[in-house]
Amino acid sequence: MDHSGHGMDMNMDLPPFTLARGLEWSADSFFLIGCLLGLALYAWGVVRLRRRGDNWPVSRMIFWTVGVLTIAFVMCTKLNDYGMVMFSVHMVQHMVISMLSPILLLLGAPVTLALRALPVSATRGRKGPRELLLMLLHSRYMKVVTHPAFTIPLFIASLYGLYFTPIFDFLMESKTGHIAMMVHFLAVGLVFFWPIMGVDPGPHRPGYVMRMLELFAGMPFHAFFGIALMMASEPMIGTYKNPPSSLGIDALTDQQAAGGIAWAFSEIPSVLVLIALVFQWYATEKRQARRTDRAAERDGDQELQAYNAYLASLNTRGQ
Repeated sequence: MDHSGHGMDMNMDLPPFTLARGLEWSADSFFLIGCLLGLALYAWGVVRLRRRGDNWPVSRMIFWTVGVLTIAFVMCTKLNDYGMVMFSVHMVQHMVISMLSPILLLLGAPVTLALRALPVSATRGRKGPRELLLMLLHSRYMKVVTHPAFTIPLFIASLYGLYFTPIFDFLMESKTGHIAMMVHFLAVGLVFFWPIMGVDPGPHRPGYVMRMLELFAGMPFHAFFGIALMMASEPMIGTYKNPPSSLGIDALTDQQAAGGIAWAFSEIPSVLVLIALVFQWYATEKRQARRTDRAAERDGDQELQAYNAYLASLNTRGQ
């Protein structure tokens, strides 16, 4: 297979994997440029808001930055090199870039930042960057790709349809195919978690209970995928059937480790998202309670008076 361009010639033997070796710098230029661009554009948006006197939460900046760094962690270090020949390391890359990175990026509220920072059109009748983004958000395309009937099957198919068919081996034959696969994993994670997180505006804004149901709808399939890899009696992925002898690993044992990683990641991000949803729910209820209190102060609590009058009328009618 031609793995040229992934930081080293993959036909050369790699030393046995250790975490220290995995963290060594070995940047993939595509993802390095993408990460730097993501940080720069986000910083531009925050600076633009600050210059006009608007605030932007520090917590969102931290979430976005850490999210970008998790992508760099799996794609711009030697983890990317080892991921070409070790199924377990590849699965770490897949799980981080498809489940952890999207959650962190979405908590950074990039769409909200863009809507607040992008300039509007200076000419009436013409559409500026902000108007174009709003058109995209309300387009039929976005309604389809963010609908649970699309995102949940896509999330599941990205596992079974990729790993258990020749598609995976085909993509791993070239640098372009490998990059396309990783971009696909990131995109699937973003469209799956976007309506669930509910931080940014989007075509679908389900209630909190529905968001939790959407979250857990795909997790059993994810867990079963990991279990299937762990329980297999022989290597299932052609790319990883013959690891370099210098690694000192057994292909089946490495596959079982990959399955364990996939299974674990069906639980950990779900808990993180669930915690975030509970906090959002609590904050929403508090805001609603404050609005109700302010309305009661303005109108002398007419709603309560009307309810008491209704109860009194029921009592009179009963007598």
